[in-house]
Amino acid sequence: MNLSPEVLLVGYSLAIALLSLAGGLLPDWVHMTHTRTQLVMSFVSGLMLGVAFYHLLPHSIALQPEGAPAADVSVWWLMIGLITMLLLLRMFHFHQHDFSEHDHDHDHGHDHDHLVAEAPEPAHAPVMPAVNKLSWVGLALGLGVHTLIDGVALGAVLQVEIGHVAGLAGVGVFLAILLHKPLDAMSITTMMQAGGWSRRSRAIANLGFALLCPLGAVLLFFGVDLMGEARHYAVAVALAFSAGAFICIALSDLLPEVHFHSHDRGKLTLAFVIGISLAYAIGGLEPASAHLHGG
Repeated sequence: MNLSPEVLLVGYSLAIALLSLAGGLLPDWVHMTHTRTQLVMSFVSGLMLGVAFYHLLPHSIALQPEGAPAADVSVWWLMIGLITMLLLLRMFHFHQHDFSEHDHDHDHGHDHDHLVAEAPEPAHAPVMPAVNKLSWVGLALGLGVHTLIDGVALGAVLQVEIGHVAGLAGVGVFLAILLHKPLDAMSITTMMQAGGWSRRSRAIANLGFALLCPLGAVLLFFGVDLMGEARHYAVAVALAFSAGAFICIALSDLLPEVHFHSHDRGKLTLAFVIGISLAYAIGGLEPASAHLHGG
């Protein structure tokens, strides 16, 4: 089945928005244990890392103008994206996905394999950090910028297929975003819940966050045409920048979990490898032309 990039943009955006909304409602529906959350995070980390290297970066290099040092330019923008996301992580301290007060799945007498010995915590000490009424604002700002970058990545990868039979173009980027947004939305609404915000306020914030990724995708997809002859270069830059952001997010989510949780290391590593393998396999669903368009 061949679908146009415009149709895919609408379908992908709706799916991401709906699953993000569902993620924000999860704290009211189900208790996500620490182990389940970390397994999902490790899988998505592997998927995002694979998408960055197998999809976004190759697309970026292929779109560089003829005669340009394509790989050099793309890697420079990849590093800019990575550093930008790292600074956002430092500034806003987002991606706090685990807010369970005490997880019986996680507490079986195992020690976290930290490099520096730490004093044992009280048996019933809550994992959730202390929050106040506005603690969620910094989290929402950081995740909001992050999800706009996700939208840019989706819009850019679909722009590659303008004027061509798209097949399932961008499916790797779509899945990486789709599976990650519920965790982000859950972080925001859980923090708001802990701060005493009403269900209505949490629903409004959840809806606003769910719409940010589609907004970024639409703005890039249609707005880049205003750049005229520089359109291909702008899309190539957006793809490389997004690849760097994906790499930073993947590793920042993965490393604390795989390296610090010795008792779950096997399961977390397996989930990570499955994510990378899926990203590679998804390449077979995308049209071959996706890697062949140049300026």
